[in-house]
Amino acid sequence: MNRLLYKFFSGKASDEEIRQALDWMEKTEENRKEFFQERKIYDALLLSEDKIFNETPGSLMRWTPFIGKALRIAAIFIFAFVLSYFYYSRNNKSGPVTAMNSITVPAGQRVNLTLGDGTDVWLNARTTFRYPTSFDSNVRLVYLDGEAYFNVAEDKQKPFMIDTKKYKVGVFGTQFNLLAYSGNDIFQTALMEGSVALESKTDKLRKLTLLPNQMASEKDGRLEVSTITNYDPFRWKEGLICFRDQPFNEVMYEFEKSYGIKIIINNKKVSKYTYTGKLRQSDGINHAMRTLQLSISFQFHRDDENNIIYIE
Repeated sequence: MNRLLYKFFSGKASDEEIRQALDWMEKTEENRKEFFQERKIYDALLLSEDKIFNETPGSLMRWTPFIGKALRIAAIFIFAFVLSYFYYSRNNKSGPVTAMNSITVPAGQRVNLTLGDGTDVWLNARTTFRYPTSFDSNVRLVYLDGEAYFNVAEDKQKPFMIDTKKYKVGVFGTQFNLLAYSGNDIFQTALMEGSVALESKTDKLRKLTLLPNQMASEKDGRLEVSTITNYDPFRWKEGLICFRDQPFNEVMYEFEKSYGIKIIINNKKVSKYTYTGKLRQSDGINHAMRTLQLSISFQFHRDDENNIIYIE
């Protein structure tokens, strides 16, 4: 069985072999545990070879270079591949098997991957992204919880669809930034090239289409369209953290996400401040805090043991 599982993990198994592996995994709880344990071993072997990480054929993933090697390996092992899982439709036993990948990006990191159709995707910190190893149906469907920048490969026969908590976003070939964390009420789509169509998952009549340089943001349950006047906020994939008249609390939220640290604000007076500026993520949280102090009056101290910064 181990030989079959490793063939399955490498993406070289036939449809019949994939069915055999999945049937065996779902047969008992012990089999399921062994399945994921073997998956961990397989991933560790990949990492030990220090290769560019290729989850499956046609799906290339790489981690940003500013992250230390040890942190990069630990993060990939714990958060990305261990969470990979596979499913297939049991409604049609004779139909093709679809393997799904699930990637969760830890705080302080970002991931760039290329899907099987050639679509390029950047995933921001604290993002979970699910996608098939190959697009076999007539719709290229993926799932997003977080923030991503898409450069979608054009295919007029197979529209690209992104499923989020509140909305479905449909495109044929375009570049856009999508912000849709399920943990908060913010939903935003900013279109750079092409066109995208948005449709509410709770009200089919609530839909709209964006044109280049337009942005749709949800406010009070409704989508509002505006013209993009500042592209800096979408430069996170370049390792830049950009703000324009952003409240102090929102700046701290971005720091938590970008640097993987918890920030506790004890000084409530800082909430009245806003900040405009650009920071390089690679310069680190201490540099970011000291830069902020040039414009805003506050003190901070860092508890390295518990990975917490206190604002005083």
